[in-house]
Amino acid sequence: MGPLKGIKILDLSRILAGPWATQLLADYGATVWKIERPGVGDDTRHWGPPFLKDSEGADTAESAYYLSTNRGKHSIAVDITSETGQAVIRRLAARADILVENFKVGGLAKYGLDYASLCAVNPGLIYCSITGFGQTGPDAALAGYDAMVQARGGLMSITGERDGLPGAGPQKVGVAVADLMAGMYAVSAILAALHHRDQTGEGQQIDLGLLDSQVAWLANQGMNYLVGGEAPVRQGTAHPNIVPYQALPTRDGFLMLAVGNDRQFAACCRVLGRPALAEDSRFTSNRLRVEHREQLIPLLEGLFSRKTTAEWAGLLAAEQVPCGPINNIAEVFDDPQVLARGMRLELPHPLAGTVPQVANPVKFSRTPVEYQGAPPLLGADTEAVLRALSDEETPGER
Repeated sequence: MGPLKGIKILDLSRILAGPWATQLLADYGATVWKIERPGVGDDTRHWGPPFLKDSEGADTAESAYYLSTNRGKHSIAVDITSETGQAVIRRLAARADILVENFKVGGLAKYGLDYASLCAVNPGLIYCSITGFGQTGPDAALAGYDAMVQARGGLMSITGERDGLPGAGPQKVGVAVADLMAGMYAVSAILAALHHRDQTGEGQQIDLGLLDSQVAWLANQGMNYLVGGEAPVRQGTAHPNIVPYQALPTRDGFLMLAVGNDRQFAACCRVLGRPALAEDSRFTSNRLRVEHREQLIPLLEGLFSRKTTAEWAGLLAAEQVPCGPINNIAEVFDDPQVLARGMRLELPHPLAGTVPQVANPVKFSRTPVEYQGAPPLLGADTEAVLRALSDEETPGER
């Protein structure tokens, strides 16, 4: 029994930020009604290849992208531009605890599905609106997508190789982190609003913008600028505030070294056979190592090139110095620790027999995550949910 068992979520979101949030909430036991356009569905259903193979090896219509973020939900194909569809949404909203949507600002008002309209139907409704730029401000009406938010929100200015080196220039992160982090902020905000409602009976609207979220999680890099007055720059794999904390070349590849304090640096120097480096007046503290980064890193590069990545990883781990290989995705899912933690699983699927999934990383001691089902086929639950509405039941609870 997940910790959110009994909570009902009406999901009008598409693509990633909203569906990521509602998938997490489904993992925690909530019932999620995913509203999709009849015959079309969530945009990400078409974002392939790759597509899931059926039992005979042929492509289905289920893209890997869609499958990554929609498990545990009920798909209901409803045309919200029609009066009939709008009536269905209102009836579901009257039974829901939470609604998540990512339409443009004002986009649902013309259908009578905005917060003001649905709050009148259900005063306790928590209505989470995820947009590119929030509900206010000069750019509120603009569409927002992950890549442009990574760029405009500063992330691409600090991601990529240093200027002057081969491959230099701004880089997008390899997954849509602006969307994913907005989804995570949405989950925490929804849970906070749910606690408030439990105390007061009051619902509320949550206004979450991707750009706001991106600016917020600049974290230490944002504060580096606000405190230091200089805009951070790209440093490749290096850390702006800690040295040595970057990828270093080995005999057969690279090792990611993550020295977080002076004790770890001294241990690293011992493993490298150069204990005197830790006593060098340029390197005795992290502050000094940051100031003398350009002198220290070439010395370390020369030393690390003498052994393989695996050899150094074993030696450093024995001395409690954080480090690790730079795995590709296939190597990640073969990693013994990843396997031991159950981070890959299979769920039953009506077309393929089973579908692989990346597990939820949260481990509850009393209310474990429950995987309620594979990402649904388009409209798979429409008939059952509409029948339950007609019978005045609460639809979709497993």
